[in-house]
Amino acid sequence: MAGYKDPDFNQRTAAARDAKQKALEQLRNAPPPDPAVVAERVARQAARDAAAAERREARQRAIEEAKAAKLAKNAPPPVEEPPPPPAKPPRDEAVLKMLRDARYAARKARKR
Repeated sequence: MAGYKDPDFNQRTAAARDAKQKALEQLRNAPPPDPAVVAERVARQAARDAAAAERREARQRAIEEAKAAKLAKNAPPPVEEPPPPPAKPPRDEAVLKMLRDARYAARKARKR
């Protein structure tokens, strides 16, 4: 009984070339696709895509509505802004100097 002989490089490349040629011949000899079948497949795919887009949009709307409801639920009640404080009358320079001197004296007294 003869043993197994490893094919050398040339035999392997020839086998690969023959296989490639056979596959190309089968592809060339295949009948062209029927236009009606192709059109039907395209229409079915378009319908699937449209349905998927509709489902995505519905899911996105539901998520946005849930977020809006959660924000409305957790939102603090509206707060009225308080009126602005009344304007202070301008002070005299002498009064300002007296108040500044009093603060300075208090600071010095705390340090001692």
